Amino acid sequence: MDEAAVRKVLLDLPEVTEHPGWAGQPVFKVRGKSFVYFSAEGDRASIKAFREEQEALVAENPEVYEPSWASGRFAWLSADFAAAEDQELRELLTEAWRLTAPKTLVKRLDAT
Repeated sequence: MDEAAVRKVLLDLPEVTEHPGWAGQPVFKVRGKSFVYFSAEGDRASIKAFREEQEALVAENPEVYEPSWASGRFAWLSADFAAAEDQELRELLTEAWRLTAPKTLVKRLDAT
């Protein structure tokens, strides 16, 4: 995927908004809570995930995924857009949204 395709996946999720982040790079939020940060170059993103998922993906595919920062039960995962498999990247982005969105929004997405 390229930056435009990743942006489309994110903005197609319920109530996602794009904001300028640190140094102007895009940050994607749902109801004011961040779940994806694009790199300044626009070729990678830090994606919210569970610690276990971050560790597994980095171990399995270190040329695609790198560990980012961790906080509490979450550990952010840096993903290379071009190197990641499209379906896996879509699933990671959607799961990051699910980890952040209110339950009512998650139910709405599940109903569609």
